[in-house]
Amino acid sequence: MTTSTADQSVPGPATAGRAAPHTAKINGTIFAAAVAVLVAQLANALPGALNGTFQQYFGTVGSQLTWITAGFMIPVVVFELTFGMLGDRFGHRRLTIFGAVVLAIGSLVCALAPSVQMMWVGSAINGLGAGAMYPASLALVAAVTVTPQQRARAIAVWAGCLSAGGIVAPLLGGGFAQAGAWQWSYGVVVVLGLAVVVTCLAFSAESTSQSGRRMDLWGQITFALGLILVLFGLVQGPESGWSTPSVMYSLVAGVILLAVFVVIETRVEHPLLKLSLFRNVNYSITSIIAVVGMFAFLGICFSFSMWLGPVQHQNPINIGLLFLLLQGPAFVLIPLISWLMTRVADRWILTAGLGLLALGGLLGATTLDATDHSMGQFLLPALLTGLGFAFTLSPMTALAINTVPRELAGMASATTNLLRDLGFALGPVLVGAVALSGAAGQLGASLATSTLPADQLGPAQGIFEAGGPFALNSIPAEAPGGAAAELALQALGSGFGTAFLVCALAAAASALLVLFGLRSAPEPVDAQELMAEPLPGAVTARPEGVSAS
Repeated sequence: MTTSTADQSVPGPATAGRAAPHTAKINGTIFAAAVAVLVAQLANALPGALNGTFQQYFGTVGSQLTWITAGFMIPVVVFELTFGMLGDRFGHRRLTIFGAVVLAIGSLVCALAPSVQMMWVGSAINGLGAGAMYPASLALVAAVTVTPQQRARAIAVWAGCLSAGGIVAPLLGGGFAQAGAWQWSYGVVVVLGLAVVVTCLAFSAESTSQSGRRMDLWGQITFALGLILVLFGLVQGPESGWSTPSVMYSLVAGVILLAVFVVIETRVEHPLLKLSLFRNVNYSITSIIAVVGMFAFLGICFSFSMWLGPVQHQNPINIGLLFLLLQGPAFVLIPLISWLMTRVADRWILTAGLGLLALGGLLGATTLDATDHSMGQFLLPALLTGLGFAFTLSPMTALAINTVPRELAGMASATTNLLRDLGFALGPVLVGAVALSGAAGQLGASLATSTLPADQLGPAQGIFEAGGPFALNSIPAEAPGGAAAELALQALGSGFGTAFLVCALAAAASALLVLFGLRSAPEPVDAQELMAEPLPGAVTARPEGVSAS
């Protein structure tokens, strides 16, 4: 890479030996990265705040709501590693700017969407933009920080701003939805996406790593197709039936393609995912909890949003207020989390965080009542979940990056983002599958044994067969079949109660894995061993006086 002082490049993986940037440029880069991830997460979290509005506005049935959220997360996960490679080659600041522009375009499509199908398209474009912004912004933070203490503080800010996006989204979406203009919430994201471009150009340094890394085309193809097919099967299974050929073939073909992807990654010169990283015990455990723990968190958040939205049809602003408890602690507690990360072993912070997540999910499963519309029943489960997320996200991210040598931090950033976002993608997909499968089974049995008069039972069964539990739950009491809406409400409450329990068990399993599996002392990967083969973004040189952190 050719750089100069005027170019304001920072010592990234391939800039070893160059002078570190001034403090103002470090702070400016962290600020720009924090703004970028906040806006990306704002676009990510908006559908959760508007599920109830979408259900009524577009008249969605079955899994159509789930696909709005999944449409965002699939491109994020599918292309995140490739974006990590592109950031290494062409610059993480440039990639962040590119992602922000794409995000603005996707949000404009959502704002103008005339149908739920066009919302899927807009969400997918949004996900493509966010998929570039997540790893690129974290890589910028990793590039300008040198010591573990400095990096811990910066990552706490980055993670806190990621949570801040989750706070702003439901308040923004709920406020505009209450005013009857939910489209304007996406209009705000368009403006903020362009603001990210200006912020990066004005404040951020650039970081690249041109070490000969090339596109792993077959790895990208098999990973993308395999993941999309698996997620399609999981989303459509509850609606179409798990034994439906399209669902079965999708799941089987997806698993086979993902297995082929793993084989490819062990053989190509420049793999999309360096599997050698997982020889490290701490990195492997962190990777597992990134998927399972974040699945638990977003699964709980998705269950809350569906419970208050399409299930109870509460005021959208109530979802925004609840998300203050779910996402707010990670932002408010930035000083405490960064202080703890430099003084307390990661094992104890992560165990506490995942344990709180498990407790929040357990309370959601055991105390929430679908027929009770009071907000008080949600407060404690949501607060415990939010505290759990706060004590999990930053330590998990820092541990994953600090476990590897500094010259591999860019790749670790992309991989960590991929695994976290894979957990985020699985949250609504699996939770939706569990909840809708359970609700459909219970509602079908209830209708079969119902004593409703024929003029009510017949239409109710027709609505249920055509649109599922959500469709029947939305029928006014005075409409044909409306007398069965109460049965749909109870079935949906039971289904999402089961989903809360699944998330609680996932968080509890992650807490036990951390407690008994994580090694107390950092265990850096042997860079020389990993770089015996060509490694994406890796060089043997390191800035003078800087150890692998």
